[in-house]
Amino acid sequence: MKQTFKHTTLGLVAALGLSGAALAETQGVTDTEVVVGSNQDMSGIFAAFGAPAITAANMYFDEVNAAGGVHGRQIRLVVEDHAYQMPKAMSGLNKLVNSDKVFAMLLSLGTPMNIASFPLLEKKGIPNLSPLTAARQMIDPPSPYKFAGTASYYSQIVTGVEYMKENEGITTACSMYIPSDFGLEIQEGTVDAAKALGIPFAAETKHKPDELDFVGSLTKLKSEGCDLITVALGVRQVITAVATAKKMGWNDVKFLGGSASFHTAIAKVPGGVTEGFYAGSGWSDLAARMDVPEVAAWVKKYTEATGEPFPGTGALLGHGAAVSFVKALEGAGKDLTTESFLASMESLNYEDVISNNTVDYSAEDHQGADEIIISKIVDGNWMELTRK
Repeated sequence: MKQTFKHTTLGLVAALGLSGAALAETQGVTDTEVVVGSNQDMSGIFAAFGAPAITAANMYFDEVNAAGGVHGRQIRLVVEDHAYQMPKAMSGLNKLVNSDKVFAMLLSLGTPMNIASFPLLEKKGIPNLSPLTAARQMIDPPSPYKFAGTASYYSQIVTGVEYMKENEGITTACSMYIPSDFGLEIQEGTVDAAKALGIPFAAETKHKPDELDFVGSLTKLKSEGCDLITVALGVRQVITAVATAKKMGWNDVKFLGGSASFHTAIAKVPGGVTEGFYAGSGWSDLAARMDVPEVAAWVKKYTEATGEPFPGTGALLGHGAAVSFVKALEGAGKDLTTESFLASMESLNYEDVISNNTVDYSAEDHQGADEIIISKIVDGNWMELTRK
């Protein structure tokens, strides 16, 4: 289920139609600064991912800048808040690309928003790095400019459904989702996994991003005999859906999400509302790894800097993306161009201790971490069950 493609950086200039003069005047790069943009959800349904991600990324960039930057260049991150609304996303994208003149996009959130951005980014030759979405389209169709952080939602859900069949004995799969590219990928993974496992995909319900009344939908799914429901919803929606099922007395149904549902906030709901919720992701939760010195040190640094009691999942992802970006800048050398940066990205291979995964790119592989980790909420924390 891994997506790969091949190109050589030696032929990149010709393939992209770039002249020597164009390379010498790379957008967003001066002798003293490199500008990176993020089209972000800071106030919408996925703000629990977006806002901490930006905080953590800026923290890391501040450290790098205080130490002299990368090859003498300071990193400046420019953020636009689209609140998970497409019109705002397109307006923000145009500002970042055409007014702020960013060199690259980093951590941009939302499957539909990222997909809609690709034509302009491709035209301008701007890399899209570690987006806060695990949709397959982040590297498919292939492009020299696309670099995904982890395995796709599709792969996460297929692996998760397989796990639930083998270990929890589920017999009937169903799905609740926002009918966007994000939700459709979760639904498709569920349907395909159920078919491969020889179990029925019995029913589905579609939801608006701001919907919070799930009684009718869950009543329908219960009547269809669903014992597994995959979800592609906002963070608050996931919590509400699981809580509603329990209030209805439907306690024998299992819920499974992808990495968009693998968030600390979902595990920490008071009263054990989300106990037993499952998710597939490309990284490990922090709380269970506080015995790792590097993890404990980073958590301490983040909490002291922000005043927050604990860094959430968004912060973990923001830190990881910032580290990858800096490593690629370092490898690109002082004469930074789009070509040298892309070649450096394709050479990255390192262990991300904070995320507990291996980041490994190549010319044939623009997916950073390949692990798929299945976790479950137990006693208010995510517990890793297995990884593939």
